[in-house]
Amino acid sequence: MMNHSNTPDDTSDDRRNDTNDLPPHTTLQGQLTRLLQSLGSDDADSVTGVFGAWRELVGDSVAAHVQPVRLDHATLVVEVDDPSWATELRFLEASLCAKISSFTTTPVTALEVRVKRR
Repeated sequence: MMNHSNTPDDTSDDRRNDTNDLPPHTTLQGQLTRLLQSLGSDDADSVTGVFGAWRELVGDSVAAHVQPVRLDHATLVVEVDDPSWATELRFLEASLCAKISSFTTTPVTALEVRVKRR
């Protein structure tokens, strides 16, 4: 529908899209969190916290062979470089989940282990 008045309506292309149009509490971090949640993932702090502190959380020997892939609600998906590490993680799962959960706002209750293709 055309607007015949001299004032732009809500569908006008003349509106400026600048940061003043955003609520004052909107940040890139907030937008990223909303995007991740809309995709079924957890908040950005949880994801970046786990990924950024991975070596500290699991230790050098595990971190050398196991990498986090994504945090999918309460399940941390990890990738191992050898099938023997998949077996090892079954034994370590409860303690790793507890340690990771204490570090982040999202409780991690399970690991989903994938073996990396060579």
